[in-house]
Amino acid sequence: MADSPLLRRLVESRGSVFAARFVAGSTLDDAIDTIRALNRRGIDVTLSHLGEHVHDPTAAWAEADIFCEALERIQKENVRCHLSVKPSQMALDVDKAVCESAIRKVVEKAAETGNRVRLDMEDSNTTDDILGITRRIHRNFPNIGVVIQAYLRRSPNDIDALNEEKISIRLCKGAYNEPATVAYPTKAEVDAQYVSLMKVLLKNGTLPAFATHDEKMIQAAIQAVAEYGGAGVATNWEFQMLYGIRRELQHTIADRGHRIRVYVPYGTEWFPYYMRRLAERPANVVFFLKSMLKR
Repeated sequence: MADSPLLRRLVESRGSVFAARFVAGSTLDDAIDTIRALNRRGIDVTLSHLGEHVHDPTAAWAEADIFCEALERIQKENVRCHLSVKPSQMALDVDKAVCESAIRKVVEKAAETGNRVRLDMEDSNTTDDILGITRRIHRNFPNIGVVIQAYLRRSPNDIDALNEEKISIRLCKGAYNEPATVAYPTKAEVDAQYVSLMKVLLKNGTLPAFATHDEKMIQAAIQAVAEYGGAGVATNWEFQMLYGIRRELQHTIADRGHRIRVYVPYGTEWFPYYMRRLAERPANVVFFLKSMLKR
């Protein structure tokens, strides 16, 4: 659906009201308002400007400028917010050198403003490139982190290496369509690896974050922290969730005193992101269809 030009024209012609559940708005001002509201609720934020698979290096530099502007506003407004950046948004697919330079510019600006940047992970064909960029920038700017996908068979080795380099990791399950030779195909296998890697990060990681809306995984993290008795980094970790997904659960986690950070996207390129949110849960598709019928 995300790749359908016809569906995109249909949905976008009816307005971004569909995306309002999952996207903060089209402008940085909209995003700042959302960040403030979440902060008041005891929730931190990681902000991302929507866009992916940029094929023009000039556009990649423009995206870097947008992120730098966001960092200045975050500092000025004194809100609790980091950044998340998608490497393909910085022309990873067409010019790796430009991608790395553009990301470095954003990370350097983040260091100047006392902030942090996390690189999102994409399909497995890009994993080595993204990890390489992260490692090289981290040598000068330790405020960069990266995402690791639990369903990939390679992830235990990647996490061990990143932990040695004290690179912060956000652990997620993984959402790309990968072959069984690359990724575990069943939910049970992915869950088992997620819990195993989560425990490794609690023991040996640097500022680990656990991205999940799965209450079983959330409870497993809480139990693991209790088991370790606060040893190591167990007191310096957080849950992460997506804006608009399981809001009541987000509030419950915050109310119980656990640190939680919500991924908040903004911008006009919301259609592909919105389609992925629909794909994740049948309830989201029902929401979409009802919205279409009301228009």
